[in-house]
Amino acid sequence: MIRFALRLAVSGGREAAARLALIAAAVAVGVGLLLSTLACINAVGKANGRLLWYNTGSAARTATAAVDPLWWWAHDDHYRGRLIFEVDVAATGPASPVPPGLAALPAPGTYAASPALAALLRRTPAAELGGRLPGRMAGVLGDEALQSPDSLVAVVGRTPDQVRGAPGARTVTTIATDLPAHCQDCPGRGVRGDAMTLVLSVVAGALIFPLLVFIGTATRLSAARREQRFAAMRLVGATPGQVSVVSAVESTLAAAVGTAAGFGVFLLLRPAVATVPFTGERFFTADLTLTGVQALAVALGVPAAAAVAARIALRRVVISPLGVARRVTPPPPRARRLLPLLAGLGELAWFVGRRPDTSSGQTAAYLSGFLLVMTGLVVAGPWLTMAAARAVARRTGRPATLIAVRRLADDPKAGFRSVSGLVLALFVTSATVGIIGTINAHRGVLSGAPQTRAAVEHGALPDEPPLTDSVPDRVRADVRAVPGSRGLAVVHANPGGVAEDTDPHAPWPPGLVLCSDLARIPVVGHCPAGARVAAVPLFAFLDLRSQEAQEWPAAPIAPEAAARLPVQLLYATTDGSPAAMERTRTVLTRAYPHAMSRTVDDWASGQQRELAGWRQLADVVLLTTLPIAGCSLAVSVVAGLSDRRRPFAMLRLTGAPLRLLRRVVGLESALPLLVVAAVATGTGFLAAHLFLRSQMNYTLVGPGAAYVVLVALGLAASLAVIASTLPLLRRITGPEAARNG
Repeated sequence: MIRFALRLAVSGGREAAARLALIAAAVAVGVGLLLSTLACINAVGKANGRLLWYNTGSAARTATAAVDPLWWWAHDDHYRGRLIFEVDVAATGPASPVPPGLAALPAPGTYAASPALAALLRRTPAAELGGRLPGRMAGVLGDEALQSPDSLVAVVGRTPDQVRGAPGARTVTTIATDLPAHCQDCPGRGVRGDAMTLVLSVVAGALIFPLLVFIGTATRLSAARREQRFAAMRLVGATPGQVSVVSAVESTLAAAVGTAAGFGVFLLLRPAVATVPFTGERFFTADLTLTGVQALAVALGVPAAAAVAARIALRRVVISPLGVARRVTPPPPRARRLLPLLAGLGELAWFVGRRPDTSSGQTAAYLSGFLLVMTGLVVAGPWLTMAAARAVARRTGRPATLIAVRRLADDPKAGFRSVSGLVLALFVTSATVGIIGTINAHRGVLSGAPQTRAAVEHGALPDEPPLTDSVPDRVRADVRAVPGSRGLAVVHANPGGVAEDTDPHAPWPPGLVLCSDLARIPVVGHCPAGARVAAVPLFAFLDLRSQEAQEWPAAPIAPEAAARLPVQLLYATTDGSPAAMERTRTVLTRAYPHAMSRTVDDWASGQQRELAGWRQLADVVLLTTLPIAGCSLAVSVVAGLSDRRRPFAMLRLTGAPLRLLRRVVGLESALPLLVVAAVATGTGFLAAHLFLRSQMNYTLVGPGAAYVVLVALGLAASLAVIASTLPLLRRITGPEAARNG
């Protein structure tokens, strides 16, 4: 029977070959994207595994007698918003441990850099970046020490005396190879695997749903003619099992060919997927691999799923072949189809004010809620289509409209099937735009005022020891000599709590700033008339907003006494050019290497990189789902025309003009598209609002004009796809179709 089924599958002429090729192509695209998503999840784990050495020194470890302690100080630097991870090391003997990616520790006065950092140093003036690192570059870090080809990492050789005075410096006897049990002071590098799994799972769902719709649509090409063929086989004595075998073999053959091609698609896509910064940085291409279990599950699971789908699709043939031959109208969908959609929205609403505390709990809450809503849209679509068609039928008398809406009311599943992929794409688009747009709106202050973006703050945080006892004139002169420098202020510590009562709610005493210095940095504020020293809250130097209009209270202390107090931090302003800011940072870093320079871009870079990653994922989803949904729409419309060529031919023979038939086909596709698209768009924004209220306590911010234009273009393109199939009516509704249908 299997041999007979294979002959039927491949000997049906051009139509059968085209159907098999299209199904195989749809499966290949779906498998390729599914394998790429699985490989991305694996790559996150591999990248994180290579970053475990960053946690060296974060917890006590058993010392080895044969190992000489290694002085270790891990800290951050930045360049134009990009994070640089730097580790200063100092060996105490020849047996000190060596970080991964190096054959030996760099000698004092030398350093080893990652390939990306080495390239950046070569093309950047030393006054902007290279001057912060001592001596010369003596080596390049291997890939086993890097998260990504773009990682900026440096291991700097120092003497023990140079390292031991740094805040947080310590001696270690082993390089970390796993996460410590207690990690309060871990550097925190890498990507949280559970969070990225949540993100990629949502992406996978957003991609797979339209792909499943596309595959299902492709497998239904010429469905009516195939069902009639299988019904005829039943009438001449074929058993239900034999019909099922024939159907399963045909679908499994195409799915197996498509699955094999899908592995090839994955190999072709892998270099391109590696360049997508899902985690904020690119992947190494070698990290995008599959486990044996994953490859086997896809290789066997996809053809098996195709066979099951074929069996389900032909259930009417197995039960009643005469029913198929007579084209019995299927029962109308019930209102209970709305329950999954309402359940998904109800789940998201339940967690407003009840956000789970753990990452795994949040994953279970939000991922399941969004996937349930997506499933609910697919399940509820036929009922919504039927309800809209019946509403239009009660209010129209035009022949084309009546024919179209009556057919939609009789078989709403077929009408919705053609647009289901686009409906899901619109839901994903609306939810993504709503979430990202709202986060950007609420966190827009991270961009900072233009004046604050031009400032460089160097020194200790309020709860850290002071930066230094005094600032030499040489350092002041070097800062002012930077092209584009505007001003430099010295913020003195306030151990005596002078003017502390000016803001009793402040967590720290205010810093003391000479009014002559404060006048050079007006972005922070100004002194009262006649004052010589101002009490400025330390948060003012960390605020991203301009404080120009703020008048700070005078401090009851003489300028000479304030100048003798320890220095908490330095605040320099520039003209805002990247070169001026980085040169200023370099001057301050060279003068005080154990302190950190910060700019607005540095403060914002972490969250902005996260948002950029979400935007990148949104772009991937949109650029993938919209073309797939468009192809699904085109295939579905063509399949519907092919299956109804004889009824349309009979209408033409009875005098129905061709433009009437075109109007019928257009309305059958456009009505469910517009109705369910409106529901999907509203549902997407509602789901986004519930997520934002639960997770971040934000209120949804409406989309901008770009979203409206995108949706309008998407709907216009969909209508254009429908219109592009209408010329087929003339070719397939000739008299021979009525005679041979």
